[in-house]
Amino acid sequence: MAEPTPDSPPILPMISAIQMNSTPVVADNLATAARLLAEAAEAGAVLAALPENFSIMGAKETDKLAHAEAFGRGPIQDWLAETAQRLGLWIVAGTVPVAVDGDPGRVWAASLVFDAGGVQRARYDKIHLFDVDVPSASGERYRESRTIAHGDPAGFAVVETPAGKLGLSVCYDLRFPELYRELAARGAEILCVPAAFTAKTGLAHWEILLRARAIENQVYVLAPGETGTHSGGRQTWGHSMIVGPWGEVLACLPEGEGVATASVDVPALHRLRAGFPNLSQRRIGV
Repeated sequence: MAEPTPDSPPILPMISAIQMNSTPVVADNLATAARLLAEAAEAGAVLAALPENFSIMGAKETDKLAHAEAFGRGPIQDWLAETAQRLGLWIVAGTVPVAVDGDPGRVWAASLVFDAGGVQRARYDKIHLFDVDVPSASGERYRESRTIAHGDPAGFAVVETPAGKLGLSVCYDLRFPELYRELAARGAEILCVPAAFTAKTGLAHWEILLRARAIENQVYVLAPGETGTHSGGRQTWGHSMIVGPWGEVLACLPEGEGVATASVDVPALHRLRAGFPNLSQRRIGV
């Protein structure tokens, strides 16, 4: 590759959203994730994010309890560290079932970040749990709090990466804008939203909410999702995407497993904030 000249445009970092149709079989899911992460690395990404529940989507919500790992060790976390190091890629592990001390019936839905050397750099435990009845003829009903522990409401996580400062969240968090405002206040330039959005709610709200979070916080949004029909009949929306700070969709994968990739221009983001300073013009809650 030719060296850039002084007049060449800057080489911008690339980020990728990985879309999966995860199953109850952890080994199969890790094999799929490895293939897709390799595709992201080959496309030039410096950071790639896996979806929520990437390592297991069981037929029952309790299925994940059998794969709970102590924080810092276990087959899934070891695989993530090895894969990040082998590919030289920063990885956001959508969610990993991390054991809750003293409560074998629940796990933390932990979003973990590994650097390109395989070192775990950040952890965020999902704060807002999907305890809802989805308006639909099928009567979809979810109660995540039965098998997942609420993350600390003050457990904000922002980590410096080669693509920019990354703020962590998970799926249903997307409906709570105050979380993202706090992440932006803590310096986030990219918001990560790994998800397993239902097909019903995804059709109605997924893109709208992602673009709104990007616009109001003047950030990039990296949103990898689960897609298709899973064991037990659950249907997820897919449409993994990367959104720019003006609300433009930079990349989107509507259906099927694959990778969505886009570049990130952090200096341009800060020029936007300087000229359109809605973050600094807040008058409520400051």
